Amino acid sequence: MLQLRPNCECCDRDLPPDARDALICSFECTFCADCADQRFKGACPNCGGELVRRPIRPADKLAKNPPLAERVRKPHPECAAA
Repeated sequence: MLQLRPNCECCDRDLPPDARDALICSFECTFCADCADQRFKGACPNCGGELVRRPIRPADKLAKNPPLAERVRKPHPECAAA
């Protein structure tokens, strides 16, 4: 099951389950569109993979399959100003 992480791991911006600006890589690293485009040029800083739009989980599935509560932050040099 795809993890729905609640934030951008760079700037810590909230990314709720229905966020259309949440981007992920194949390892589910999660970034907002601004950080993905401006700081990382569309490539995941962790694995180098492509960052693509995270799918929206249907609202009726969220109760049984909720998003993660734990926020993830990683010390990328590009995020120091975030």
